[in-house]
Amino acid sequence: MSDTTLHGTEAPPRQDGTGPVSVVHVVRGDVDQGPHIGHGRSGAAFTAPALDLDRLVWPRTEPGPAFHVPSAEIVDLLVETGEALKADREGLLAEALDRMAPVSPLPREVLERAYAVLWRTFQRPGLYAQIDHELGGADVLDGWREVRLPEGRIASTRAFPPRLVHIIAGNAPGVAATSVVRGALSKGVNLLKLPSNDLFTATAILRTMASVAPGHPVVRSFSAVYWRGGDETVESVLFRPQFFDKLVAWGGEATIRGALKYVGPGFELVSFDPKTSISMIGREAFGSEEALAQAADAAAADATFFNQQACVASRFQFVEGSQEDADRYAALLCERLGMAREFSSADGPRVASELREEIDILRSLAPEYRVWGGYDGRGLVIRSPEPVDFHPDGKIVNVVPVTALSEAVAHAGVATQTVGVYPDARKTELRDALACAGVQRVVSLGGAGGMPQGLSHDGFYPLQRLMRWVNDE
Repeated sequence: MSDTTLHGTEAPPRQDGTGPVSVVHVVRGDVDQGPHIGHGRSGAAFTAPALDLDRLVWPRTEPGPAFHVPSAEIVDLLVETGEALKADREGLLAEALDRMAPVSPLPREVLERAYAVLWRTFQRPGLYAQIDHELGGADVLDGWREVRLPEGRIASTRAFPPRLVHIIAGNAPGVAATSVVRGALSKGVNLLKLPSNDLFTATAILRTMASVAPGHPVVRSFSAVYWRGGDETVESVLFRPQFFDKLVAWGGEATIRGALKYVGPGFELVSFDPKTSISMIGREAFGSEEALAQAADAAAADATFFNQQACVASRFQFVEGSQEDADRYAALLCERLGMAREFSSADGPRVASELREEIDILRSLAPEYRVWGGYDGRGLVIRSPEPVDFHPDGKIVNVVPVTALSEAVAHAGVATQTVGVYPDARKTELRDALACAGVQRVVSLGGAGGMPQGLSHDGFYPLQRLMRWVNDE
């Protein structure tokens, strides 16, 4: 590359609590000390180091820093990083929290609790679950696994370290932690694009790792920087097979469509597509007041996960019973939407004015439609004969009565990520039909939040998909 330092409006880093906030970049494991330039808009301005694109790629003429590091050593480093995140002795997470809280759509209390558990992603059992369940063991990461072919032939295969660009989402801090863990376990080189709604978590994690093991090959395998999504002056240069193997993209439809234009021979897209999630509540919930309260509690937990900002959060809930049954359930659900939980707050975002107008119209159509709750962000439930034609968001849930849960399967599709079912015993009768419809995950109601490590994600095994699989035949 030539002339690859990208300049903009030069601005000094924020030092005294006034002016735009200063965003940290990490480049090959080190904090970038280069001159800052301005980004953002009035009221949401920030500065970040100017990009030197040459420093953001690793030449293919030599292996990445961690290509030959034993998996056990990488796991040890990640575990130590998790312990350091838990203690946060250097205050890196605290600093990230302070800078993120004023600009995040999530309340500070939710961010605090999310940051407090980031270390869980770095625990040894979960790390080995990914290696063992997704790759079949560390031997294929650390060397060549011998396999027997038909007719007695012998070949060898290896999960070879990849070169990855990650476009990470900022709707929950755990996305950054998950991306760092997967990138480290792959042994590859990783360029993380910081999202505008979370400019701080990924670099806080990488700086914590660097404090645990300065100069370690895994530390030197990561960069995390910001550029405006869709900026062709950056992406047309970096998103090439001569530099990277795969583009790992999280986000909405615009993000995924923007990434697709760069995909071609030798440069693959690994996409965590935009998804929505639903719940199915069987007639067993109406067997007793205790069962109904249990179902409403569990469904509210799924609906309010990260204040409904996450893909796993339930937005449409199908209730097996009469309209009167659905109304009883909806009233209890609405009460529970306003409760604070580990990853939700009592108060969510206020309902936007254009959406209020639509809901006001539905209020006037009683008894065919009924609405519980207000527009203050503490929870709102709409009971309707069919799913509403807008996207419930900000602790809004649409409850739809059905005569049988099997009818609700027709409302699931390839964009449906998680389906929570009550009671547990009903999952078995529904899971094949849901899978056929395109659903990727069926859980017990209340268990939508927090995907276990080592299982599939969005219909595939991420670590397996990230690797470059090479054969010796």
